[in-house]
Amino acid sequence: MSVRKKLKKADRSASGSEKVVGTHLYVEINASQWPIVYSPSYNIGFLGLEKLHPFDSGKWGRVFEFLKEGKLINVEENQQTVEPREPTTEDLMVVHTKKYLDSLKWSVVVAQICEVPPVAFLPNIVVQHKLLKPLRLQTGGTILAARLAVERGWAINIGGGFHHCSSSSGGGFCAYADITLAIKFLFQNVESIKKAMIIDLDAHQGNGHELDFMNDQCVYIMDVYNAYIYPGAMRARRAIRRNIELNHYTKDEEYLSLIKKHIPEALDEFSPDIIIYNAGTDVLEGDPLGNLSITSKGIIERDQIVFQEARNKSIPVVMVTSGGYQKKTARIIADSILNLHEMGLISCNYSESGPLSATKAESSSNYNTFNSAQ
Repeated sequence: MSVRKKLKKADRSASGSEKVVGTHLYVEINASQWPIVYSPSYNIGFLGLEKLHPFDSGKWGRVFEFLKEGKLINVEENQQTVEPREPTTEDLMVVHTKKYLDSLKWSVVVAQICEVPPVAFLPNIVVQHKLLKPLRLQTGGTILAARLAVERGWAINIGGGFHHCSSSSGGGFCAYADITLAIKFLFQNVESIKKAMIIDLDAHQGNGHELDFMNDQCVYIMDVYNAYIYPGAMRARRAIRRNIELNHYTKDEEYLSLIKKHIPEALDEFSPDIIIYNAGTDVLEGDPLGNLSITSKGIIERDQIVFQEARNKSIPVVMVTSGGYQKKTARIIADSILNLHEMGLISCNYSESGPLSATKAESSSNYNTFNSAQ
């Protein structure tokens, strides 16, 4: 088991929730605000070079706009999202090595991580501002969302999910280990969080967080991924406690049956204090990198299953959006969030958004309803 810094004593606020001290990244929000984290600065654009990678570097903003169109976010009623703060170098070093962070000062290294070769020829000050700063903000978003999930019962970071990045290496458009950081910050700052589960349903293996938690018995990793695509990290697979490998072109029926079977079993086996849900949409049929055949309805049902199972067990859940390499994934992510709201699994009302008992949760939803999100 990895050595963990001693947990800081958390105070109690007048409302009875834990008051966290020790980090500027945990932002207090109003009771009427959604525990959905987003900043317009998430989106990446510089000289068109972002188009050289199949990753949709503007999908986060489109998800936000679709949520506004769907009336989930209502500025007039102050039902707004939460803006994250950018982590400092000191914040990042809770997980990352100094050597790794220093390596990001070389544009050629960032080019390799983001798989956009021309980035190597740009001044690093430009790379830092146009590319790495948005990724740092999204990382701060995941750290904040994890804390909000503890407070509200759920939270969503419209960005994040950089599951190929570990403490000492990046790759696959992942420069910062936001999932690892979010868990480490909780362990160090929130007394009630001692065990965490990562449910990684991106099409790719989450080799980054797996390397980080290789010998940590307080973190349980369930990973469902296409075993025949990047990264093929055999050593990292040793950290997976529930390993579900998929074949090319796996379809809804098989995929969802595996999700329905393994998530409840994993929760019964481990009983975490929080779930980090990596909700990649690169499982979508036609994705050039995921090579699976899950429909948009299948993705919406998948997300609903995760939130429903978390609700059944009264476990806080934080969702990050991770991979997805088609323009239509932004619409699917937004539709899925709208569906979660329609099904009563998420709420902006502070009194309604905490974890419910299994009895109440079972009456609020079923796994086969898509009326709100086609």
